[in-house]
Amino acid sequence: MKLRWFTTSMLVGLSLMAAAHAQTDPLTPTGKWTAHQTGQAQTPPMGWNSFNAFRIEVSEDKVMGAAEALVDTGLAKLGYVYVNIDDGWWLKRRQTDGRLEIRTSIFPSAAIKGKDTSFKPFTDRLHRMGLKAGIYSEIGRNACSQAWDLKSPNLPEGTVAEREVGLEGHVDQDLKLFFTDWGFDYIKIDACGVADYTANAKVITTPGYRVREPLIARDRPALDKAEDLKAMYVEVADSLRKYNPDNDYVLSICSWGRADVRTWGKDVGNLWRTSYDINPTWGSMLHSFDSAVTRPLYAGPGRWNDPDMLFVGKGDFDVNHLTEAKSHFALWAMLNAPLLIGYDLRGAPKDLIDIWGNADLVAVNQDKGGHQAVLAYRSNDVQILVKTLSNGKKAVALFNRSEAAKTVSLTARDLKFDAAKPIGLRNLWSKETLPAFTGSQRFTLGAHETLVFEAEGTHRLGQGTYLSEIPGRINVAADGIPFPEGDPHIYQATRASAGRGGDTPMYAGWGGAQADASPYGTELTVGEKAFAYGIGVLSGSRMEVQANGEYRRFVASVGVDAATRNRKAAVTFQIYGDGRLLTESKPVTYGDAAADLTADVSGVRVVELIVRANKDAAVATAWGDARFEK
Repeated sequence: MKLRWFTTSMLVGLSLMAAAHAQTDPLTPTGKWTAHQTGQAQTPPMGWNSFNAFRIEVSEDKVMGAAEALVDTGLAKLGYVYVNIDDGWWLKRRQTDGRLEIRTSIFPSAAIKGKDTSFKPFTDRLHRMGLKAGIYSEIGRNACSQAWDLKSPNLPEGTVAEREVGLEGHVDQDLKLFFTDWGFDYIKIDACGVADYTANAKVITTPGYRVREPLIARDRPALDKAEDLKAMYVEVADSLRKYNPDNDYVLSICSWGRADVRTWGKDVGNLWRTSYDINPTWGSMLHSFDSAVTRPLYAGPGRWNDPDMLFVGKGDFDVNHLTEAKSHFALWAMLNAPLLIGYDLRGAPKDLIDIWGNADLVAVNQDKGGHQAVLAYRSNDVQILVKTLSNGKKAVALFNRSEAAKTVSLTARDLKFDAAKPIGLRNLWSKETLPAFTGSQRFTLGAHETLVFEAEGTHRLGQGTYLSEIPGRINVAADGIPFPEGDPHIYQATRASAGRGGDTPMYAGWGGAQADASPYGTELTVGEKAFAYGIGVLSGSRMEVQANGEYRRFVASVGVDAATRNRKAAVTFQIYGDGRLLTESKPVTYGDAAADLTADVSGVRVVELIVRANKDAAVATAWGDARFEK
């Protein structure tokens, strides 16, 4: 009797321990798709934001002028529907009840009868126009303008407490106000309040704000407090769901790629910044572009990399630099970046309207497949990006980063097409259909030029699909990165180009999961064999893939990548289908030949790919030629 009790208790205890382990071990298969799916962002949000046009010198006239222009030019019909107020709208936080007050001198419609101010007349007007309304806030106590725009007339006023207009300590109150009372549909939440109010900061010693322990350490990503910052944004996400039971909202996280946001942004918000603020210079654009271009596996429907808003129309991208303006727009379209215009649209010239209004490029960005473009070729001067479209075709961009004309070959291998079969291209700028080619085709690109085509051909796998073609159906639940490092592939702009801190590649995701490359950006190589296609990822990783019962089997050649820093640990590759182990490799080490794995995935909805190491150390590994077959 005692033995039976002991045995039963022990089994119960082991079950509880296993359950607890499953909750804490990121490599434990879940048997389901766990990526964040709340909010209205199944395709990247499109619209207009006030900041790049006006910084914080915003006003109701300027915002409504942009809204009317979106409608009048037809841009709204293309999907540019979000009209977002950025920093500068608030007056103070009333201390009797903590309610935020609007600066009615610049938003006169907010001066309703009674003691309160309200954006409801403003949002109602936008909604009647068929548009949606966005607002700006701050995750900490104080906003970015209070740290960086000290000469602006639109800074919050009053006592130290009255000037604390950020969400910290007021999350539930403010989000109810924004979404239930005022009727907003979108919120961008900045993070200067947890980065720039340190004890020695000028904003503390001069204007007199309260000291806030930083969760983001400017220029020192290893000191960021990722879990603490994540918890603050999770509180916001929970409140948003509470006050938006219809799920009609968008949450934009603006922590500039910091605090490991690549790992948790997709589970909390709908988009997250990957870089510091963009500026209207070529170098700054390159910096922002590079921060997102190698991260297609971290984005997809409902969750997008955000290299910041468009600067088409200003500086290096103005009407005198239409080549650069077109490149900027085309690259953002290929990245599945949110398309948020940052220009004073009142009287915008036709040349700019034509760029934003290129319906073919908008369609590339808004394709329902949600697959961010993957780098098919990279040099210091030219890059080729290829994006899988839901109609079975590909979008391909040939991008000249340099100051001189360059000639580059587009190959069938880049497109994952059969080299012996004809390939057709349609230019999405000129609308010209080019003569079909086989094998490869040479193009000459002018300085800073980007050619974009819709490509049609015969897939080299027939009815199969490489995993690197469908990044929108992959959720990197764990990527094995042991500590944050800046990515050396990100263009290091000068301070004059990129502003504060922008000369350092701060998106701490070096070593993250890569499509058609090792975690360190080199060609996938196991033993003596190189793979043109596949997924490179560190050990200690788990990836969820939406198979949706569409495929017969999964095939890959696996092993330790030649680029690994750790050449001692052994790793094991596992394939799960809907939570059930389908197959696994024997332990393999550096230098071993690639091992072939095949799994029957008939009827399986979620395939999980797991790499475990026998030691607590990151090993670069390859899922070479990883593919589904029908």
